[in-house]
Amino acid sequence: MYIDQYYKLAQKQQKEYGIPASITLAQGLLESSAGQSFLSKSSNNHFGIKCNDWAGEKVYYDDDEKGECFRKYDQVIDSYEDHSAFLKTRKRYSSLFDLDPTDYEGWAFGLKKAGYATDPTYAFKLISIVENYELHNFDLGKKYSETIKNSDTKSSSRGNKDNNYGSMGSVKAYTNHIVMKVNGTRFVTAIEGDTYSIIANEFNMGETRLRKYNEVTSVDKLAAGARVFISAKKDKAPKECLTHQVQDGETMHSIAQDYGIKLAKLYDLNNMSYNEGAVYGRVLKLR
Repeated sequence: MYIDQYYKLAQKQQKEYGIPASITLAQGLLESSAGQSFLSKSSNNHFGIKCNDWAGEKVYYDDDEKGECFRKYDQVIDSYEDHSAFLKTRKRYSSLFDLDPTDYEGWAFGLKKAGYATDPTYAFKLISIVENYELHNFDLGKKYSETIKNSDTKSSSRGNKDNNYGSMGSVKAYTNHIVMKVNGTRFVTAIEGDTYSIIANEFNMGETRLRKYNEVTSVDKLAAGARVFISAKKDKAPKECLTHQVQDGETMHSIAQDYGIKLAKLYDLNNMSYNEGAVYGRVLKLR
């Protein structure tokens, strides 16, 4: 497994350069399709670094343009070391090294802003990989056995929907949703023709996980205009939102989605049983 094979190398990069191990691993997983891409197999290039200012061996591959030049390495460790040096020695990435080495979100957004990748969802894909596989624990110096619990079992039981390492890096943003936040939680708005599967693929996460974030069943359909959370909702609403008066047509689920609150927590805050519906005019506590 890719993570087990390279996490110590990623931790070494964090210690020597200050780059979060989780980010190094997430980029390696994404850019190399977990070591299965043409570039990683033909040139040990796990980070998609091109030939700019490169005097070493080269390999050519169709990427954003046809026949682009990429760096070739003798060993995978050389790719990891060059990736760290590449970030450390380029001015456009310098502000990232002011971040805490455990701030994987800051690093993900910073890499995208600095132009590491052209994919508009690149930062969110990295964050999803980090969170899906609990890679942030490696930033804290934890071992593989402490971080990935029964990962092989999860991989085989979930199937390709949730844990398909082989597909990482091949996902394309066919519909580039605008990512917004409510209550500090990221979401997108579904457009005509969207499905939970489409949005899950865009942000490189499993459909089952996406449905869990949005508290819908495996058979619920996605309607255009619906809010779709791509990270876990909170236990309470923002501080400025203390209560909500139920309006005509609202449900407990729709209210939870509007405020970015977990549905069960909304019920608990109002001492309601989980099968009760939203009653028109009732004032609900939100925190």
